Amino acid sequence: MDLKSVEDLKGVLRPDFFHGYATAAAQIEGAWDKDGKGVSIWDTFGHTPGKVSDGSTADDAVRAYDFYREDVALMKSYGVNAYRFSLAWSRIIPLGGRDDPVNEQGIQYYSDLIDELIRNGITPFVTLFHWDTPQTLEDRYGGMLNQEAYTPDFVRYARVCFERFGDRVKHWITYNEPGVYTLAGYAAGVHAPARSSFRDRNAEGDSSTEPFIVAHTELVSHGHVSRMYREEFQPHQKGTIGITLHGNWSEPWDEDDPLDQAAAERAREFEISWFADPLYKTGDYPASMRAQLGDRLPRFTAEESKLVLGSSDFYGMNSYTTFFVKHKTTPADINDHKGNVESHDENKHGVSRGEESDTPWLRAAPGGFRKLLNWIYKRYQMPIYVTENGTTAKGEVAPTPEVLNDTFRIKFFEGYVGNALARAVKEDGVDIRSYFAWTFTDNWEWAAGYSDRFGCTFIDYESEEKKRYPKQSAYYLDKVFKHLIQQA
Repeated sequence: MDLKSVEDLKGVLRPDFFHGYATAAAQIEGAWDKDGKGVSIWDTFGHTPGKVSDGSTADDAVRAYDFYREDVALMKSYGVNAYRFSLAWSRIIPLGGRDDPVNEQGIQYYSDLIDELIRNGITPFVTLFHWDTPQTLEDRYGGMLNQEAYTPDFVRYARVCFERFGDRVKHWITYNEPGVYTLAGYAAGVHAPARSSFRDRNAEGDSSTEPFIVAHTELVSHGHVSRMYREEFQPHQKGTIGITLHGNWSEPWDEDDPLDQAAAERAREFEISWFADPLYKTGDYPASMRAQLGDRLPRFTAEESKLVLGSSDFYGMNSYTTFFVKHKTTPADINDHKGNVESHDENKHGVSRGEESDTPWLRAAPGGFRKLLNWIYKRYQMPIYVTENGTTAKGEVAPTPEVLNDTFRIKFFEGYVGNALARAVKEDGVDIRSYFAWTFTDNWEWAAGYSDRFGCTFIDYESEEKKRYPKQSAYYLDKVFKHLIQQA
């Protein structure tokens, strides 16, 4: 675990740089029906046979609900100064709605977790929504498909959180990866709430329209929550509020072909600018999306556009990998949401997009990460908070010395943190203010169940207490950030 490759980068990150881990409530907490918690769409999904690849549920997950004190102590031993976690909406308001009762036991759990973090010198970054809509709202009116009904419910939930936690929480994120939520849940139908046009997979849904309707609801409801926070809470709580977007780098399959260059840019716009242009640039969707989708893409009213544009104090960025993108000569399929392109693992010259992890879509590509940091900063001119980045590694099935000395993950972090992020700051002038590794412990990785291990801490799922085993990558991150962050 030497730092040779970053020797020249000592102190390049700002003294108030945040580094730690990101998690999601539905993936780690367990206690799915304990202490008054209501049912979320992911509880429903996990309990539906055939939906999760290994047949598992998140009923217990890694029992973070029970072991949060031990987890905070472990995090502290990893040297972190911040922790990004999400609140389970249905733990706070079990039925989810604006007139439904608040669950005080749920409030108490998160309040205790926040206090424990602060006691240990760890700054809480809190995400309001990480994909787990209360099932009741889905049943009542179709969840985010009904913007008019959904928005006041989300605003009320956010208000409760600001009122109860905002005295101590100064970093708020409204939505995590609204694009992934919509595409996996409403276009492909492989995530909750499991809707799509593909009847062999889902009983209901329309992949050609619903993802864009849901995305619009997310953007507008984010705008309402942001305005409420800024007007009613920010003046005295002195916090920040933003949103976290997903997006991987798209590289032209043939770097000399103008059509592939255009396809790569279009892919970035469909994936990233779909949300980022309305938030940070124009208050509207990219022209490339309107050209392909026409009236299937909702239109912002003047009021909505004004509400959304400028509503995020920072650019929250989740990114993992890179794809080679090739243009298509055939017209776009009605269910296409990628900009009518093909994605490839190798380019025209047979060059791979990166070393394979244990997850088919994820390959290590730090060079693409640096390009993406530059592309986002140039286009949107906002401070970037990297809110998720990490990897699985092959062969992590037992806590053996070889598995716990996770050299593949260390190499991944070395590339992404040391040679991409730190050099983007020093050599390219990109304003980056945080890095949250995905993730703290192995967890329930949505539809992949427990088969995808992203953790810097190995979990023994067979043990009742879900025993934690630190991996060496956690100590590498501590070491590298001590070197990179300027000492105040």
